[in-house]
Amino acid sequence: MSTLAISVTDLSKKYGEQTAVSHANFEVPFGTVCGFVGPNGSGKTTTMRMLLGLISPTGGTGTILGQSINHPERYLNRVGAMIEGPAFYPALTGAENLRLLATLGGFATDQVQGLLDRVSLGDRGDSKYKTYSLGMKQRLGIAAALLPNPQLLMLDEPTNGLDPAGIQEIRELLRSLANKGTTVFISSHLLSEIEMISDSLVMLRKGKVIFAGKTHDLLMRQQPVIVAKCSDPQDLQKLLEIGDRSGHEGAIINGAVHFLAPSDWAATLNKLSFDAGITLAQLSPALPSLEDTFFEMTGDEE
Repeated sequence: MSTLAISVTDLSKKYGEQTAVSHANFEVPFGTVCGFVGPNGSGKTTTMRMLLGLISPTGGTGTILGQSINHPERYLNRVGAMIEGPAFYPALTGAENLRLLATLGGFATDQVQGLLDRVSLGDRGDSKYKTYSLGMKQRLGIAAALLPNPQLLMLDEPTNGLDPAGIQEIRELLRSLANKGTTVFISSHLLSEIEMISDSLVMLRKGKVIFAGKTHDLLMRQQPVIVAKCSDPQDLQKLLEIGDRSGHEGAIINGAVHFLAPSDWAATLNKLSFDAGITLAQLSPALPSLEDTFFEMTGDEE
């Protein structure tokens, strides 16, 4: 049995002369959370639509839960999805919408209240959908995606419209699902959230995969940075020159010098600064965040 929930080889999609996705290759293991990131228009939603059988690829192959994406009927009953925002009947309540979807899909209707509780809508199930805030609509969409008790959950911007507390709740929900064996494939522009939750990443730029692998591996291969701030801002240029003489490239950003250097050089920098009569107000080694890495690799196109 395959250990991969998603496997994609040379997957491509063209609209006339325009290429939306070009020769994409990536894998998502079972029971993990995979973040799907890239600037707007990079091909994320197009890729998801191909994986769900909503549109046909121009070239390449892929499998979902061991079945070819050319035969979505073989795996869709084991996949939950929310793509391009949820759509429900405005005049029906949240619970009525879920019961209707469950009936149409052949899923158990007695799980509706439990799903509402899981997405923190347990006390609003009897309210009409048209009275829901954007964040509540997103939560109901996730509840609907969970109706088939899916092995694979595919979500397009699931935290859109949620406040920080709501984002944390959804993050905890998705992590708990993965811990219990559900594979979560999630696109999001909230890179700090993706960094906190994802085991692996697929990064797109202009329809091409520029990284696919473990989140930790991507972050660790980025060069560490030392941020130094002077008590006297006029000393920043002197500090920059100290780093240059030591062979460490730096730049002045937001009133501080950012050196590309390993963390253990910080002690040396501190002594060199002291010997030069420079008082440091801040000295902190740091690895680049996922957001820093993302904008470096995608050319700040978002």
